[in-house]
Amino acid sequence: MIKVENLIKTYKLGKDLFYALDDVSLTVDDGELVAICGTSGAGKSTLLNILGCLDKADSGKYYLDDVDVFSLKDSKTAKLRNKKIGFVLQDFSLINQKKVDFNVMLPMYFDNTPGKQMKIKADKALKAVGLEDQKNKKANQLSGGQRQRVAIARAIVNDPSVVLADEPTGALDSKTSQSIMELFKELNKKGITVIIVTHDKEIASYCNRQIEIKDGKIIFDSKK
Repeated sequence: MIKVENLIKTYKLGKDLFYALDDVSLTVDDGELVAICGTSGAGKSTLLNILGCLDKADSGKYYLDDVDVFSLKDSKTAKLRNKKIGFVLQDFSLINQKKVDFNVMLPMYFDNTPGKQMKIKADKALKAVGLEDQKNKKANQLSGGQRQRVAIARAIVNDPSVVLADEPTGALDSKTSQSIMELFKELNKKGITVIIVTHDKEIASYCNRQIEIKDGKIIFDSKK
């Protein structure tokens, strides 16, 4: 379970203080499929970065499976992130000149997974996204939708409990976006908690729960 309490995150803009997150509290239960919506600058990506252990709030609490994340040292935070969380980004973040299976195996290089096991797990992840027959192609030989599927395979290769996706359909056409969202729904049915940041109401409608952020505050939560 994810639980954040009274998160404050500020940035200095000249002499002014900008509140990216302003007293945000939120609980996401295991197995939820959640959309975090809002316009550019609303604070949704800032929240996602904190949930993904990529950033810390100025104040507040964050618990991931009852672990007090903000109390951890950087090395332990990195281990928690690699074990528990998978990331999917709008720009795919693949190494274009490397093969698909290499891209999928990347997270496992950080936890010293044996080579044979890496290949087994990469094959399993690629099969889950329907790309097992593309593993020997270079990333730049694939379509945009296929590249995003590779990114999703990389996100799930370590069997995370949570997948965080930041505008995962932003670079895709509407038909491809639909297929990617259906894939997220399938992964969610297997028990993975999926949190998707999007400005697109149609994409958000695929999720069982929708949260809207404006000016760093949660102004709507369909669960409440």
